[in-house]
Amino acid sequence: MSVPARLAMSLLVALGASGTLPASAFAAAADPLASARWEEMRRGVLGGTAAVFDAQVKVLAPANAENPTQVPVTVDATALADVAEVVVFADFNPIVEVLRFYPESAAALLGFRVKLQQSTPLRAAARGADGVWHVGGSWVNTVGGGCTAPSAAAASTAWQSRLNEVSGRQWQLGAERVRLRLRVVHPMDTGLLAGTPSFHLDDVELRGASGERLMRLRLFEPVAENPVFTIEYRAPGQTLVCTGGDNNGNRFSARIAP
Repeated sequence: MSVPARLAMSLLVALGASGTLPASAFAAAADPLASARWEEMRRGVLGGTAAVFDAQVKVLAPANAENPTQVPVTVDATALADVAEVVVFADFNPIVEVLRFYPESAAALLGFRVKLQQSTPLRAAARGADGVWHVGGSWVNTVGGGCTAPSAAAASTAWQSRLNEVSGRQWQLGAERVRLRLRVVHPMDTGLLAGTPSFHLDDVELRGASGERLMRLRLFEPVAENPVFTIEYRAPGQTLVCTGGDNNGNRFSARIAP
């Protein structure tokens, strides 16, 4: 068993039936990524509640990212039961939180791209049925500057006519599993570049043909420009409805055929 998995097991045992961890249990859980900011992340991002390092939560990202404005990431928490929420954060980014993912009827699996300002632990914390945050992560090395670089849209006015344009494609994976790739045109400005205010998508949600919600996202500035999201859900291919909006009040709605 790996070190993170052993730590997760020992701390889950410490939880017992109470659902709370003593301070001594947190002290025993050394951060596998050895970040000086882990305790700050636990308190600020996870609200100081129970958290364990768990190898079942996977963060797949390049060890060396050549383009800090478009770092590909896949978060996979499908090994956990009844995941209600996944929060993704980067310890050393100037804006720490990247997004919050609520799988609902979809799998606890999400692909996307992120902006990184410098080399950093990139983490995902999944809150399962036990109410505990299960934390996975990987260290990403990069040349940096991803959060303060101007967006490609800043060099052209043409993007305004395509703002919040949605495109998507579905693939059937066997009898019941479907993969969806979704793209939304948006500059995702962080507000950290002089003269450019924060301008980013706030929320995206996906509903099935009968109106049931498959998943929703709460997004923050470090999500990469023109976000692309990959999700999976268990159902025959159907026409999906994608809705959302940004922090300037612009809303959108689009239908994605199977």
